[in-house]
Amino acid sequence: MEKNQRQVRLMRQSLFDQGFLDEQFIQLEELQDDANPNFVEEIATSYYQDSSRSLQTIELALEKTPHDFNKLDGYMHQFKGSSSSIGAKKVKAECQQFREYCKAGNGEGCMRTFQALKREHATLKKRLEAYFQLARQAGPIETACRPK
Repeated sequence: MEKNQRQVRLMRQSLFDQGFLDEQFIQLEELQDDANPNFVEEIATSYYQDSSRSLQTIELALEKTPHDFNKLDGYMHQFKGSSSSIGAKKVKAECQQFREYCKAGNGEGCMRTFQALKREHATLKKRLEAYFQLARQAGPIETACRPK
């Protein structure tokens, strides 16, 4: 069991070291307790359910021409906020880039950035799923600590 807990700690640390997560994820972990031991996983699962719908909405809006950059920016502002709430650092950075392209009226930049955003979103989802699965197997572990 100790080996699994060490793997969980290393996997968690790699999510920070590789820039996938930021301080907000730690704040979520600090809210997790014995009464709700799967709190962070539940929040992440809820985020992915909601964000999948948001991505579809943005994709449909990108298909319309001419682009309504104000509407696209509004959708992305909302998506960035929900991504920030779970500490999705790389996703949040892509959201910011997308919003800058909206402000510049750059449809091509929006399309390119949206593809990158979807890749980062999917990559983080896979990484978090693997992390939560390993964490469940390892059992309770103290995770709410600052990354090195």
